Amino acid sequence: MATAVLMPKAGISVESCIIGKWRKQPGDVVAVGDVLFDYETDKAVFECRSTADGVLLDIFFGEGEEVPVLTAVCAVGQPGEDTASLRPATGTAAAAQKASAPAATAVAAIAPAATASAAIASAAIAPAALAVTPGKAGKISPRARGLAQTLGVDPSDASPTGPYGRVIARDIEALDAARRTGAGIGGRVLDDEVLPVSAQAQADGSGYTDERFTGIRRAIAKAMTDSLAHSAQLTHHHSCDATRLLAYRKMLKAREEPGLTGPVKISIGDMVMFAVSRVLKQHPGLNAHLLNGDTIRRFDAVHLGFAVDTPRGLMVPTIFNADTKTLSDISREAKELAAAANTGSISPDLLRGATFTVSNLGALGVEMFTPIINPPQVAILGVCGLTTRVRQADDGGIAAYQSMGLSLTYDHRAVDGAPASRFVQELSRTLEDFELLLAI
Repeated sequence: MATAVLMPKAGISVESCIIGKWRKQPGDVVAVGDVLFDYETDKAVFECRSTADGVLLDIFFGEGEEVPVLTAVCAVGQPGEDTASLRPATGTAAAAQKASAPAATAVAAIAPAATASAAIASAAIAPAALAVTPGKAGKISPRARGLAQTLGVDPSDASPTGPYGRVIARDIEALDAARRTGAGIGGRVLDDEVLPVSAQAQADGSGYTDERFTGIRRAIAKAMTDSLAHSAQLTHHHSCDATRLLAYRKMLKAREEPGLTGPVKISIGDMVMFAVSRVLKQHPGLNAHLLNGDTIRRFDAVHLGFAVDTPRGLMVPTIFNADTKTLSDISREAKELAAAANTGSISPDLLRGATFTVSNLGALGVEMFTPIINPPQVAILGVCGLTTRVRQADDGGIAAYQSMGLSLTYDHRAVDGAPASRFVQELSRTLEDFELLLAI
């Protein structure tokens, strides 16, 4: 019997995903472990691998379509088996896909937590779970509506191409491209002007390449723009003496030995996050969210976000309850989360929920910068690189030392300058006497 393959649920908070690149074609033989397709949320891109052997018999959704989680997207079985009963609707989505792009293919992997029998049972009720947002244009996916707001276009003008006649993200992109003034008669945009990725040569021999934002890039752009547009952000730049911090790191490095889970390699960044998780407990006004512009929610626990540069763009995983974890715990968890973010396998549930964020650009030689707050948080700490400074020595001479910059951006609606500065002042003292922190 053919088996329905469901759109995986990437996280508890994820309701739908976008189908990306298909790696298998209908009729292809698939084995357990084969990558079938890519899919993305607004935060990350994932690969789905087959958990069953057989042949890809049918597809129900095409590339770029937004599909509710646990909805059947294709069928796997033996050649000749019927797939009609597994279709999430009456075959509308599949028929539209084949009519508009006969060569296009779509597959998905069985959700890790779903068995074959559960997949078949879920497929029968999946159509009722399809989430759409009503609008002037009819049915509009949440992703499409958000993109329309970002681009400043009216979704009612879009031509729907999604399943069940709804407007999806690619329709908004096409609408945005069509409204631009082009080289055609009456300002019409020509076909070669609306390619998602295009390279054109100028008359003088120079050229350029246009590349559309990815879903993650759009999410970053919108979050950063909204943050600056709707908050009163101010940055204070401080510095601390990193002499003893560096000495402690040197001592740890000399004693790093393989343990049961491998070598523990604690970085300066790990030590800063550990210190932040402790100092924040004394400054609850910064370990907080600003809600509806007039309510401050202070958290008892420190859920520490940290910025990670990935091939897909900036991601901010969260170390939950960081204030209860050891330095080794934080170091190990940060590395695991960063690795998952870089490979695109991180759960979206681990990319939200932070109460405070640390962004470390020290390794890139940045001496100071103005990090942007991740709403609804009220503050973010920028960790800068080391610089050599001088001071008066005990013997009256001049002594050089290593200084580390700390840049705190805070929302002045929720936090005033004095308490913000006191937090960084205490953090600096804590980092300068890091060994004492471990003894507490």
